[in-house]
Amino acid sequence: MRDARTNWASLVIDSPAERLHVDGFRFGEPDDDSEDARKADTDANRIWQENSLDADADLVHYGALSQRRAFVLVEKGDDGRPVLTHETPRQVAVEYAQGSRRKLAAGLKMWRDDWNNTTRATLWLPNRIYDFTTKSDRPVFTGRAAELRGWDAMALPNARDGERPNELLTVPFGVFTNRRNRRFDGFAEHEDVLSIQNRINLSLINLIAAMKYGAFRQRWASGLEVDEDPLTGEKLQPYKLDIKSLWTSGDPETKFGEFAATDLKPYVSAVQAAVQDLAAISRTPPHYLIGAVVNVSGDALKAAETGLVSKVRDRQRNYGESWEQTMRLAFRVLGDERRATAWSAETVWRDPESRSIAELADAAAKKATAGVPWRQRMEDMGYTPTEISRMEVDRATDAMNAQTATDPTAPPPASLNDARTRRDQRTVIGRGAENDDANAA
Repeated sequence: MRDARTNWASLVIDSPAERLHVDGFRFGEPDDDSEDARKADTDANRIWQENSLDADADLVHYGALSQRRAFVLVEKGDDGRPVLTHETPRQVAVEYAQGSRRKLAAGLKMWRDDWNNTTRATLWLPNRIYDFTTKSDRPVFTGRAAELRGWDAMALPNARDGERPNELLTVPFGVFTNRRNRRFDGFAEHEDVLSIQNRINLSLINLIAAMKYGAFRQRWASGLEVDEDPLTGEKLQPYKLDIKSLWTSGDPETKFGEFAATDLKPYVSAVQAAVQDLAAISRTPPHYLIGAVVNVSGDALKAAETGLVSKVRDRQRNYGESWEQTMRLAFRVLGDERRATAWSAETVWRDPESRSIAELADAAAKKATAGVPWRQRMEDMGYTPTEISRMEVDRATDAMNAQTATDPTAPPPASLNDARTRRDQRTVIGRGAENDDANAA
């Protein structure tokens, strides 16, 4: 039974997870090309990189897809910078404000502190934070909040009786809920297909049993007298299967024969039918599950992935709102109330569709004819904001070199000066923030 397990449900989760990648954030209005808007994007990218979210964001997405919900806790670090950490529903629970599906009324994190051999808990309310500890390795909250049996208030710096003010004045969790349209507290990607997964495993168990006991042709013999062991009385096996053996008998009435082997095709067909059901319900491309692509055109493959792409775009809309709220909390940690309430913030996602370089280049050329700005075309081609900023300077430099080759006395083009100015300002902003951090330390 252990060998019969084939984890198709893992592919159902991996398929959308591998196409969810955040490239950056926009904090300005669509028509806002001011330095403040670009600075906000740069600062958001710095927060993202400081917290290694290029890698850890995948943990958040995978956690939400597989465990219904995932959380990002936003706190102030020792250097005053925001610290963003991935949290799981095994340790974190939240309570929403009555009548709201987004505003949090409370958040609780409970975890085992292996260093001190204790269990710790932190409760966040909009205006207060409470810290508790206990020696029990399996604590529970029972009764009213004032009756936390077995828990002790934890003494922390700047805290009194385990209570301290919440400087952010909000519950500092970004909540990533998967498929809230199915269930308010989330619905995992594989929950729809668990019964199909069980059916596949049962079919494989039957297949393995048939292979073990019925797939080999069984021999029989009639009219054959089998000798017995004179000591034990057990029947002696006169024949053994071997490619060089010849079976004979002195009795002319002896007959040999064999039974037909069990046909394994019905078992294989049952598994394939179940896999097709799993692909249809989960909108996972069949070639992801079967792993065989023979004489299939590009249009056919694209059509097969249409359902997956639609599903990923739906998750991007949902998770994008959560990432924007998380980044607003990060700016609140920095004391930037303007960007902490920037409701026009937008998450920039990588295109979930698989496109060839030729397709992207052809689309960019047609968009240029239609008047789409250069930066937008570069985003559509899949370049990150950092790459686009570097390319903008290189592009202006190429224009200057071409102009200098034609007219050596010509001044540098304005586009180069603008691009360099924006690059230098970003550098100064980053260095200024680093100096502020050093001065604060």
